[in-house]
Amino acid sequence: MDRLGAMAQFVRVVEAGSFSAAARVLGQGQPAISKAIAQLETRLGVRLVNRTTRALALTDAGRAFYDRAKAVLDAVEEAEASAKGADAALSGRLRICAPVTFARLHIIPALPSFMAAHPGLDLDLVLDDRRIDLVEEGIDVAIRAGALADSSMVATPIAEGRRQVIGARAFWEAQRPVEKPGDLSALPFIAYGDAPRGLDWIFAKDGKTELVRMTQRLRVSALEGVREAVFAGLGFAIVSEWSASDAIANHLAQAKLEAYRLPSVDLWAIYPSGRQPATRARIFAEHVRTALKTMSG
Repeated sequence: MDRLGAMAQFVRVVEAGSFSAAARVLGQGQPAISKAIAQLETRLGVRLVNRTTRALALTDAGRAFYDRAKAVLDAVEEAEASAKGADAALSGRLRICAPVTFARLHIIPALPSFMAAHPGLDLDLVLDDRRIDLVEEGIDVAIRAGALADSSMVATPIAEGRRQVIGARAFWEAQRPVEKPGDLSALPFIAYGDAPRGLDWIFAKDGKTELVRMTQRLRVSALEGVREAVFAGLGFAIVSEWSASDAIANHLAQAKLEAYRLPSVDLWAIYPSGRQPATRARIFAEHVRTALKTMSG
């Protein structure tokens, strides 16, 4: 096997998580895969993986080799895609990370057309509201909303969304009428993520702004939980339009103070730092951008 083939096989083993899983994906026997990796280790003169009965664990040398091999394979794919032209179908494997709710509402519904256009491409969709390490988890592209925590990230903007104040209809009916932002300060606020108590939000209307400090009664680490807490009438929340539109349309929640503007939320495609984004990752991000434009249009 040539060096590029050995790299590709090693990368597939790492991404599959075990020799047996890689063998199933590659359509080869597990002994053949194990032998190929052993031969690669012999040629390099280092151990790349520690074998266990259940899975494999990369050594430090294995992790470094995986990162470099992945970058080389991505560069080869980039060159081939450039030669074939922009309309060529993608192939290989694309590992995507996205928040759970956003993926459920917007990414998964957009997958049928994307996968139909690229039948040779396999997708691995990792759903997690946490900001995981893209390199450590082998992610090709992550879809994230909000401010970028690390300025060194390779990121491109996908969309800008409006934030909305939402609560269950029964919840609003049980409160005094909410006619201005300050009316929210005495109501139970459901916060998302690591926000501290006493969150401050700025509302804008007709060139004037108003700062309101919310009374946080409940904080939830996942947006799915925030939505369910809203539906249960535990309080109100401030979420992006991407996370609220379906609930409002299905009468699970009702928006308030729609004449006011809250700070918008940015949606980003994030790529692992230190290497050029793979063509398949960039095309997928563009597909998500188009899907969101279609929804808003």
